Amino acid sequence: MFRFLRGTATALACALLFAVAACGSGSTTDAGSGPATPGSPSGSSAFPVTIPNKFGETTITAEPQRIVTVGLTDQDAVLALGKVPVATTEWIGKYKGAIGPWAAGKLGGASVPTVLTDTGTGPQVEKIAALRPDLILALYSGLTKEQYQLLSKIAPVVAQPSQHADYGIPWQEQTETIGKALGKSSQAAELVAGVEARFSAAKAEHPAFAGASAVMATPYEGIFVYGGQDNRSRVLTSLGFTLPAGLDAVVGDEFGANISKERTDLLDTDAIVWIVSDPATDEAKLHAEKLYGDLNVVKQGREVYVKETGDYGNAVSFVSVLSLPYTLDRLVPQLAAAVDGDPATPVEQPASETAQ
Repeated sequence: MFRFLRGTATALACALLFAVAACGSGSTTDAGSGPATPGSPSGSSAFPVTIPNKFGETTITAEPQRIVTVGLTDQDAVLALGKVPVATTEWIGKYKGAIGPWAAGKLGGASVPTVLTDTGTGPQVEKIAALRPDLILALYSGLTKEQYQLLSKIAPVVAQPSQHADYGIPWQEQTETIGKALGKSSQAAELVAGVEARFSAAKAEHPAFAGASAVMATPYEGIFVYGGQDNRSRVLTSLGFTLPAGLDAVVGDEFGANISKERTDLLDTDAIVWIVSDPATDEAKLHAEKLYGDLNVVKQGREVYVKETGDYGNAVSFVSVLSLPYTLDRLVPQLAAAVDGDPATPVEQPASETAQ
């Protein structure tokens, strides 16, 4: 279950420096070099635009044409805004071009992107340089300062923001930042508004969600819970749920953490979403653990099980402007069954999952 272990990559060797040369339109400065300059509105006057990040700020002087996405989910916003990256970075699903089924229709007749991998040592710098990008996006990432500086020798790099944990940028901010980088701020705002309207409609249709407690977890090395800075948790809160009191005190500044058996109480919520390898097998294993099996969330049938390796499970973890409608169509009915107050109501798997 490595989909949630967004790697803490080590610094790249300085010997790689000779392999890259500044070839993109734009510039990058380190943090402390001066205040960020706000970008122009979308349209032909959108450039130059300067975007702050965890390590400084990046100026993009012209509309990017060759975009590489190092951020694990950044490609969806690029596709939604009408551009196809020349390269994406593999995370989950093993999809062609690292494009999920919820986004594949946005390719049109374009060739699928080259797929890069991160084996734990960071982005594939030499392969990225060979692609001659004029923009590198690394918003949903854990880029280090050394990696940022190295990639900035190839092209302008829009890295993760400083105000969120690594891999913690909200999907709205991710979409809007990429929109600014591509000169499509107005389009990005419309995309965000459209998905947020889907959340609002779901909340209105299911008033029982409002104020009910919920959490997402996975049975990895015990129990791993997702905290308030993770986009999976933000899906729940955007539907009106509240996270368990004390969750973020346990998780800290990370996107999630393993909890001790003494904190199994955090799971006794009005609804719990389990991301698992096999729903039936993992449900039985979890229920066999007395501390969890005796909780009301189990006795009252308020569990949702999502198979992590299916398209639906991949979408639940992906949390992008394109994957969210796909997720909501499947997750909302399950959550509604979990919180309807009737323990006899089954929480059904989506038809697309039971067929797999």
